[in-house]
Amino acid sequence: MAAGRELGKNIAESGLRLVYGGGTKGIMGAVASGVLSHGGQVTGIIPEFLVDMEATRHSLGQLDELIITPDMHTRKHTMFERADAFVALPGGIGTLEEIVEIMTWGQLGRHEKPMVFANINGFWNPMMELIRHMTEEGFVHTAHRVQPLVIDQVADIIPAIRKHAAETVGSRGGEEAVIAKL
Repeated sequence: MAAGRELGKNIAESGLRLVYGGGTKGIMGAVASGVLSHGGQVTGIIPEFLVDMEATRHSLGQLDELIITPDMHTRKHTMFERADAFVALPGGIGTLEEIVEIMTWGQLGRHEKPMVFANINGFWNPMMELIRHMTEEGFVHTAHRVQPLVIDQVADIIPAIRKHAAETVGSRGGEEAVIAKL
């Protein structure tokens, strides 16, 4: 939770906008709270069926922008379109599913946006080992496109994203026609 609040503070102080899945509870709620309490802007994107499970309507009302989608696929597509980078803090199956999908789209050449594993207390080490194993076994055919940034300290996340974005050549947004079908 502290890492989430710190990341939110860093986002706000960097003049960036948080685009996230709209939950106001748990670690993502802490990130949004950190952004808002430091004067930053937050866009929440949440499917209707999760509004009362992952959020409170009162908390959602505090966001600068709220987009309610009909389903999870629309939520993820909208977040992908609106975000310039992706950060996976420690989380569960949903977090894992979302970052793996973003990595898959990167592997397929659909974007070059920074992907970050916030490796707080080594949380993502087993995932990084699995990716190394899959690569060594020949199952990640375009490994050069699946190079997430693994960052141990929250304070280093925003600078690493900015550095990666500045160094990336090509269309960071991906191919419009393909993205529209995702």
